[in-house]
Amino acid sequence: MLDKDIRERLFDYLDERYSKVRTIEEKIISRSRADVLAVVPGQILGFEIKSDSDTYKRLKTQVKDYEKYCDKCYVVVGESHIHVSEHVPEYWGIIVVTEDNVIVDRDADTCPKVRINNQLDLLWRNELLNVQIKNGLPKLMNVRRRLIYDRLIDTSGEDIIKADLTNELFERDYTVYDIINEKRNNKGIVSKKSSNGTKRKRSVVSGQSGDRKRAHVTNYVGKRKSSNKKNKAK
Repeated sequence: MLDKDIRERLFDYLDERYSKVRTIEEKIISRSRADVLAVVPGQILGFEIKSDSDTYKRLKTQVKDYEKYCDKCYVVVGESHIHVSEHVPEYWGIIVVTEDNVIVDRDADTCPKVRINNQLDLLWRNELLNVQIKNGLPKLMNVRRRLIYDRLIDTSGEDIIKADLTNELFERDYTVYDIINEKRNNKGIVSKKSSNGTKRKRSVVSGQSGDRKRAHVTNYVGKRKSSNKKNKAK
């Protein structure tokens, strides 16, 4: 199964499992590029996709990088990866995607190496400022970010700051880049398109991560039964 087909089915699964979820694609985290980061209330989940044609050559490095930023991590594979469990830690989840089904072969436990400071690095400057104000801190504009993180955690605790940062990621507005691209186009500069030439419910901006924001009311737990819906292929 191709990456794009696995990705589509993964998005459908996330929409069913979580009542509120926002996905960010192709995000640089440390030395790796995360295929999908899913923001849910109070958590950031990581999903590394391995299509049937992919190998495990880079997986060891990817595992280390995902664990720095994600509360829980999953490897999402096609049916050919029957030995994938040998290549990821026991606390990583495993999701197998077939033509007709999405199977949670193993659910994920919390990553022991995740650090909230790394997660706060995902925030834009204005988003970090919003978190500071919400937690009663002054506008620390000329202070190193790591010192701001320490002040936030000392003031409110990790759980509250985690909830605040995921809320900021939920509310992130990428339309600012539409304005920038429009200005560039008016000057005769053509903006780059996404690899497949479409935006399909998510925006892909040159130099930035794509994302889409979707919310459903259905919670999904456990192994998924065969769906009657037709699978969409791109």
